[in-house]
Amino acid sequence: MPVIALTQGMGSLAQDIAEQLADELQLATLQHEVAERVAGRMHVSKSLIGRLRSGKAGLIEGLRADRQAMAVYSAEEVLEAAARGNVVIRGWGATQLLRPVPHVPCIRIMRPLAQRVQWLMQQLDTDDAAAAEAEIRRSDHANATRMHQQFGVDWGDPVLFDLVLNTDRLGVDTCVQQIKALLARPEFAETEESRALLQAMALHARVRAALRADARTQEVDVSIEGSGAAVLLRGIVLQPPERDAAALVAAAVPGVASVDNQLRVMAKSRLFPSAKN
Repeated sequence: MPVIALTQGMGSLAQDIAEQLADELQLATLQHEVAERVAGRMHVSKSLIGRLRSGKAGLIEGLRADRQAMAVYSAEEVLEAAARGNVVIRGWGATQLLRPVPHVPCIRIMRPLAQRVQWLMQQLDTDDAAAAEAEIRRSDHANATRMHQQFGVDWGDPVLFDLVLNTDRLGVDTCVQQIKALLARPEFAETEESRALLQAMALHARVRAALRADARTQEVDVSIEGSGAAVLLRGIVLQPPERDAAALVAAAVPGVASVDNQLRVMAKSRLFPSAKN
């Protein structure tokens, strides 16, 4: 069940590549659907999610936005889709989220700025090259900032990817064939171990999202580990009720068979003004 993770800048032709790959390999695609689902989980508009991701959110919007929740819910969507398999996932940090999975190729699609500016001018039916360039640079900056904040990486580092394709030098079809050839290599063969790893990652993302969505545990930041259907919670919480609630929330997540609650309560939390009563 092939899973392909792509990252791209505006105007790189990654969408064309993703659509042709999906058509030739009979795969689903995931990109725009994530925004709608994340917006629903956060009870905000889809347009706000788009503005936050593109760097267009106003100052007040940006300050009020729960970016951590957006990261948690989008990671859940990406990992759930990957666990189902047969999908091309474009954007949403997929190349970083899925990099630990051996059978998932993580690919960057790039193109020189000048060609991307021309592409955007055509899309907008404008001859204002300066405005088009400013839009692309703002988008690139937003992407780089988000990748650094969420994963602590430099978005432009080629070491993060298994394959970097330049659509200035390579046509869309050539890029598609290169990706298909990579999928056929033994390094990217799906195994029981790699499939189990991906399923566990998806389950852990589901648990993290459930903890974020529950009022009792939305401020709990813990490590979620374990294999198979067993989940292990590690970390520190401020109050005993948070520890108990985290176990209850995790146990109720579909797919979880058991919870090993190793959360520790900060013994002197009452001394800190920020501690809850």
